Amino acid sequence: MKVRDVMTKNVTFLKENNTVKEAASQMRSLNVGSMPVCNNTNTPVGVITDRDIVLRNVSEGRDSNMNIQDIMTDKVVSVSPETDIHEAANIMAQNQVRRLPVVENNQLVGIVSIGDLAVRNIYVNEAGTALSSISQPSRPLR
Repeated sequence: MKVRDVMTKNVTFLKENNTVKEAASQMRSLNVGSMPVCNNTNTPVGVITDRDIVLRNVSEGRDSNMNIQDIMTDKVVSVSPETDIHEAANIMAQNQVRRLPVVENNQLVGIVSIGDLAVRNIYVNEAGTALSSISQPSRPLR
C-alpha cells in the first residue's frame, strides 16, 4: 500500500509570510496542532506547530504579528505519494514526527499522519512502533 492510498488530500497550508497570530488562528479553526508552510510557489519550506508558537514566540515575549518563517521548523521531512506505507512509518520514527507532508513535483499534495496508518488494521503494529519511537524524549531545550 502506498501513501497516496491513506493520505489526506487538499491540505490547508500557510505561507512563510503569515503571522504567528494568523497561524494560531488557522490551527484553532482547523483543530490541528501543526501545519505545513509553503513559499510563493507552494513548495513546502517548513512546518509550524503549536509547540513552535509557544516555545519560540510566546515564551520569549515576541510579537504575535511576526512572520512564522522566524519560528517555524524549516527542516522539511516529506514523502512522495508513491512511498510505501512501511517506509513512511520508518521515516516518521527516525525523524520523530507524527505527520509527513506529501510532495510531488515540489508541490504539496497531501499529508500522512500516524493516525492514517493506525486506522488501517494491517498497519497498527507499524503505527505503534513508529509512535513509540516518536514519543522517545529528546534532549531538553535550553
